[in-house]
Amino acid sequence: MDLSLVTATFNSLGFEPPSRLALIEAESLRSAHVPPTPPDVPALLTRIDSAGLAAEVQFVLRAGYPEDFEVQLVQADAVRPVTLSRLSEGEDWDASTCLYVPARAEGTSFEAFAEIVAHLRAPDGCPWDREQTHATLRQHLLEESYEALGAMDEENPAAMREEFGDLLLQIVLNSQIAYEAGTFAIQDVVKGIYDKIIRRHPHVFGEVKVDGVNGVLQNWEKLKETERRNNGEEKGLLDGVPVALPALTQSQEYQARAARVGFDWPEIAGVLEKIVEEIREVEEATQPDHVAEELGDLFFALVNLARWKDVDAESALRLTNLKFKTRFAHIEAGAKGQGRNLSELSLDEMESLWQEAKGK
Repeated sequence: MDLSLVTATFNSLGFEPPSRLALIEAESLRSAHVPPTPPDVPALLTRIDSAGLAAEVQFVLRAGYPEDFEVQLVQADAVRPVTLSRLSEGEDWDASTCLYVPARAEGTSFEAFAEIVAHLRAPDGCPWDREQTHATLRQHLLEESYEALGAMDEENPAAMREEFGDLLLQIVLNSQIAYEAGTFAIQDVVKGIYDKIIRRHPHVFGEVKVDGVNGVLQNWEKLKETERRNNGEEKGLLDGVPVALPALTQSQEYQARAARVGFDWPEIAGVLEKIVEEIREVEEATQPDHVAEELGDLFFALVNLARWKDVDAESALRLTNLKFKTRFAHIEAGAKGQGRNLSELSLDEMESLWQEAKGK
C-alpha cells in the first residue's frame, strides 16, 4: 500500500484519516462479491485505474451499501461526491484515483452485533440473558425457526428480514454462551461453515466437474461419506438427518439421500403406482394400528411424489393449512355477519361460504 497516496488522498478530502479505517487495493475486489470489510468502518479504495475496475468496485459495494449511499471520488486532487449508483460514470481514471467510503450507521456489521450480544451477557448486561443456557434457549431457537418459515411461506420480505434477525440472535447468543464456557466462539462457527462450504463445493472452488444439480448432490453425499470415514464415524447415510425434524421434512430428506446413491424409482410411474397401492392398503386395513401403519406408508409415498416434483412437502402442507385457515375464517366471519353462531350454520350454508372464500 502506497502510504503517500493515502496521505495525499486525505489532504484532498480535507480531514485526517479516521481512527478506524480499512485500506483496500481496488484490484483485490475484481473477483469479490461482497465488501471485504465491515460496513460500519470507513474504507479507502486505492488505484481505481480504469472504468472497468470502477464498475467492478461498484458491483461489490452494492452488496453492502444502498444505491443512494454517497461516497467521495478523489481524482487528480479533486474531490467529487457521487452516489454509489453513479460511481462508474466518468473518464478520468488513473493509478492515483481513490474512493473514500464513509461508515454506514452503527450496528450494520456482524462484529457490532456480536458485541451487543456479548454485552447482554456481561455483568452490566441483562439479567435474563445472563441466566440463559443452551437448554433454556432451545425452545426459542425452535420458535424463531418456525416464525422465519412462516415469513418465507407468506413471501413477506419485511417479515423475513425481521425473523432472520431473530434467528441470528439465537445463533450468536448460543455461541457467546459457548465462548464463556470455553468450548468455542462465534468465529469458530463461521470458520467451520466457511471451510465446509469450500470442502463440499470442489466444483466451484476446485477442479471437480459435475453434471448439473444431480451431479452436485451425488458428489455431496460422496464427500460426506468420506468425511464420516475420515472422522472414524460409524453413522449411516440417514443417521445425519435430525430426529427432531418435522415428519414430512424428515421423510423427504431420507428419500433424497437414498436417491443420491441410486436407491430410487427409475421413473415417476413407479411412484404413482406405489401411491395407488398404498391407498388400496389403507382401504383394506381394519385394525387401528394397521390403519395407522398404512396411512404412514401413504404419507411416505406422497412425500416421495413431492420430491419427484421438486416440491418441498412440508412447505406445501403448511401452505394448504394456511389456505384452509383463511377460508374457514371466512365461514366464521359469514356466520358472525348474520348474527349467528358458527354451529348454527348448516353444512350447505358452510359450503356456500367456503366456495365464496375460494372465489376470493
